[in-house]
Amino acid sequence: MYNMLSNQNPFKTAQTQLDEAAAIMGLDPAIHELLRWPLRELHITIPVRMDNGTTQIFHGFRVQHNDARGPNKGGIRFHPDETIDTVRALAEWMTWKTALLDIPLGGGKGGIICNPKTMSTGELERLSRAYIRQLGSFLGPDKDIPAPDMYTSPKIMAWMLDEYSIMRGQNEFGAITGKPLALGGSAGRNDATARGGILCVREAADLLGLNLAGSRAAIQGYGNAGSFAHKLAVELLGIKVIAVSDSKGCIYNPEGFLYSAIMAHKQQTGSVTEFPGAAAISQKELLELDVSVLFPAALESVITAQNAPAIRAKIIAELANGSTTPEADTILHNNGVYLIPDLLCNGGGVTVSWFEMVQNAYGYYWEEEEVHKRLEKKMSAAFHSMQEAAKTHKVHNRLGAYIVAVQRVAEAMKLRGWY
Repeated sequence: MYNMLSNQNPFKTAQTQLDEAAAIMGLDPAIHELLRWPLRELHITIPVRMDNGTTQIFHGFRVQHNDARGPNKGGIRFHPDETIDTVRALAEWMTWKTALLDIPLGGGKGGIICNPKTMSTGELERLSRAYIRQLGSFLGPDKDIPAPDMYTSPKIMAWMLDEYSIMRGQNEFGAITGKPLALGGSAGRNDATARGGILCVREAADLLGLNLAGSRAAIQGYGNAGSFAHKLAVELLGIKVIAVSDSKGCIYNPEGFLYSAIMAHKQQTGSVTEFPGAAAISQKELLELDVSVLFPAALESVITAQNAPAIRAKIIAELANGSTTPEADTILHNNGVYLIPDLLCNGGGVTVSWFEMVQNAYGYYWEEEEVHKRLEKKMSAAFHSMQEAAKTHKVHNRLGAYIVAVQRVAEAMKLRGWY
């Protein structure tokens, strides 16, 4: 799946980003070529009995990009427009994300082409279990550990964990992360992606000498990451959120929105649109608002060479994967916009998923305060590693993040004798 409005292929974007970093680093040509492609991928066809008695055929994927630093890690997405190239890109980005955050994991991702909004609970459960049955030998705590992603949830992870445990003949709580707390989930996982991004925004504001208290923000996308970003931006940074959007539209109020009110409205109506007292605006208008922080938290490739010159945000915090194209990166950098790239900005989710794996492994679970403390330490260290590399090589932040990550993966590959 990719943003058809921009016609950008996310896997080509991921390869281009790697190519730019490899050129700066003088990366060995063989290792560069190896890193441009997944080590392995599996395409599956899944028959599912529907509630009306018919059998529907679904197509799915699992991609493992690189496991030189540890087992692959990455979410599972349910979406009607899912594509193998999106899954490839996300697996590659996860490799760089875990390396940048110095987590001993590699990059994986999975997806099923389906529309979960039109499926019953029973149909979703049968699809989830069938997906795991097809992939059982491909997965495991020492191979590849799935997690929730777009339109999947802790409930779906619980079904998948149960199916995998049945296949193995024993409980395997470490085989899936993002689980409910009662099944070995981690405290602090629900808001981890947004919390990590907010911590990065705080670091960036300190670096820029920008006072965020009372400043304004816009959030493009109001799923898990976007909605928690709203809540935490207000609570932790004192920011006023003046615009939000979801797949059905965008709303704006210069006086700001209350998180609790927007969430209550969305739960009641299914969308943020038509919120009382809000004006409807276009996605273009939302992205170009005069704000201190812009949070892209939805689809890939929403900031492109066409609209990047009109971006007025001082900080862009990429909670979505691949929201900015390589051409737009250069434009934003030249215009003085401080971009916190996805590799770092949304890395809180996989970091707390790793914490969950650690807790599963030794059967002792941390309090939420401990999770937050450990997450803050990881995000801060990764932020400064990225910043130092960008400064040293005189490049924008995404390339700084790539340089740190690629160096770490390449070192592991070399030590293992892969080249």
